[in-house]
Amino acid sequence: MNILLTGGTGLIGKALVEQLCLRNEQVTILTRSSSPHTLSKHKNIKFITALSQLNSQEQFDAIINLAGEPIFHKVWSKNQKSILRESRLSLTTQLVEFINQYQQYPIFISGSATGIYGDQDEQKITETSKTAKTFTAQLCQDWENIARQAHARVCLIRTGMVFSTKGGALAKMLPLYKWGLGGKLGKGEQYFPWIALEDMVNGILFLLDHSECKGAFNFAAPNPIKQHKFNRTLAQLLKRPAFCNHSKMAITFYSWRASKSITRKSKCCT
Repeated sequence: MNILLTGGTGLIGKALVEQLCLRNEQVTILTRSSSPHTLSKHKNIKFITALSQLNSQEQFDAIINLAGEPIFHKVWSKNQKSILRESRLSLTTQLVEFINQYQQYPIFISGSATGIYGDQDEQKITETSKTAKTFTAQLCQDWENIARQAHARVCLIRTGMVFSTKGGALAKMLPLYKWGLGGKLGKGEQYFPWIALEDMVNGILFLLDHSECKGAFNFAAPNPIKQHKFNRTLAQLLKRPAFCNHSKMAITFYSWRASKSITRKSKCCT
């Protein structure tokens, strides 16, 4: 396969590229950085910094769109919310225009998130569940609506929290838990839609390989757990106490309006 990838230097992207190279696929990575990457050791990878660098005659079998400003890394100021939207919607629009103008019905796998469902309490969420009206939900809906305009086999991956010790949310949590500062977020009753990095990558490869797959897919473990149970389990594995109770007020102070997303109940699974 000849594959165009955005977000190829992030946590998921790097793991995906490693597997694509093992399959001997040809990968072109669209990245904002012009500095050398560890991925450059692979002979079947090339880097570009703009779609205009591509030959208009070059055909891709698949285009995978994983790029986007991390959701919870910064306070949700008005400017940051604008960045969150721009980093997803603008690039996806460019990719759709590129596909529709130059490509011949490729596979288009584009990111989304389980945040599209918002707070639905104890209701089990599937791909056909109603969507919410929160900031993150509206962002995901707008993101998906743009991707659906591509003349391609469109697969939308509604991703839960990706867990890996190599980076992402879990890697950021581990130091706190090792210091004994782990604990419940709010009441701890919210579900954690999560997925292991390896399963995330294998899921994308599955979509690549199965032509019958199209539409939205929840990328989350089949048995979602509540945050207080996750907290207890991680603390036990690390043999550390986890009695801190991070109140909603403290979470709000830290992440501003993101607190509603952090404490929502979303029983999302595959």
